Amino acid sequence: MTEQGKERAAERAAARKRMGAATDMVQNQPLSVRCVHMDRVGPPMLPGAYNNTYQIIQSPGYITILVEMLHWVRVIPLDNRPHMPSDVHQWVGSYSGRWEGNTLVIDSANCTEKTAFQGASEKMHLIERLTRTDEDTIRYQFTVDDPSTWTKPWSAELSFKKTVGPIFEHACHEGNYGLGNTLAGARAEEKRAAAKKQ
Repeated sequence: MTEQGKERAAERAAARKRMGAATDMVQNQPLSVRCVHMDRVGPPMLPGAYNNTYQIIQSPGYITILVEMLHWVRVIPLDNRPHMPSDVHQWVGSYSGRWEGNTLVIDSANCTEKTAFQGASEKMHLIERLTRTDEDTIRYQFTVDDPSTWTKPWSAELSFKKTVGPIFEHACHEGNYGLGNTLAGARAEEKRAAAKKQ
């Protein structure tokens, strides 16, 4: 990790410490608890313990990847278009795709620092490669490049196995009282503090 990357990680850790635990304030809740973004959405796409299915749909000029978790959809144009201007950042960045033989190559940039992978900066550039190796397997490779975070680009690889069955609804907050209870707890603490002042 670069010095700049270490400094950024230390700043984030210090901010978390100042703000308190995730359960102390709603503002401290991670994006995943607020049903905004989860790491496995990508890029890169890293399956978790549940709701980890990806449905890949090819249509003329586009590849669409439906992510079971949060029902996120990545629409990837296949015309190798340039990325958005470097000062425009989105939750999962902007992407452009192309075919290299039987391999789908997805070029991603312009992520926001709020969702940047493994503490990367908004300058992170990521190349994903999806290759069908047999009827039931896709080899997923990605290379991460962010000179302000890592001293050199690095890569990883995993296999996606075919799943038989539907993608399930991800009802992020149905029956989840975590945020409501956090707010109720905060109001109770405020009431208790106000009563002590009287």
